[in-house]
Amino acid sequence: MAGSLSLLKRLYLSIYNWTAFVGWLQVLFLAVKTLKESGHERVYSAVERPLLWAQTAAVLEIIHGLVGLVRSPITATLPQIGSRLYVAWGILWSFPQVQTHFVVSSLVISWSITEIISYSFFGIKEALGFAPSWLLWLRYSSFLLLYITGISSEVGLIYLALPYMKESGKYSLRMPNKWNFSFDYFYFAFLVLGIYVPGSPHMYGYMLGQRKRALSKSKRE
Repeated sequence: MAGSLSLLKRLYLSIYNWTAFVGWLQVLFLAVKTLKESGHERVYSAVERPLLWAQTAAVLEIIHGLVGLVRSPITATLPQIGSRLYVAWGILWSFPQVQTHFVVSSLVISWSITEIISYSFFGIKEALGFAPSWLLWLRYSSFLLLYITGISSEVGLIYLALPYMKESGKYSLRMPNKWNFSFDYFYFAFLVLGIYVPGSPHMYGYMLGQRKRALSKSKRE
């Protein structure tokens, strides 16, 4: 019984990882193709649907951690996926005014390369029980650059959207109202930016620790 459950778990995680891999591969292909043929202004419109689909599907990884399907700590998974969902839906999708900025291209390319490497690594590992050493190195080394470009792009897009948040009042709730509660999306965005300040170095340090452990383990094997 335990063996059957283990097999089903590996089969499910393998399918999940390879499906996500295909989604992010499509995002990267469309982004690079559009960037080359039409310029950065059209990148978001070309990748919007697969980008939102692939990023939203990552919510399953939070569930995987909660139910014990994977060993990744929820304290690391939740802020990473939460911040990306906020940028994907709360910024890019919500404020079309920033969709043509060149920072969108750096964001999309950084995210997609990172995820293509990550999902292929875990997909092969779930399917075969191991991953090639070169892919292991990429999985735990590519973030050294891509995390910086990705986070910088996320922060840049939130900052660029601030004037449009303030002008439109979108997602804000003003007083008076029947709930006797107010919420200002503009100031919420400032709070999010404030979280990035201590959060980003902490996450980078966490990933450096992961890298050291993973590469040290591979050398011993």
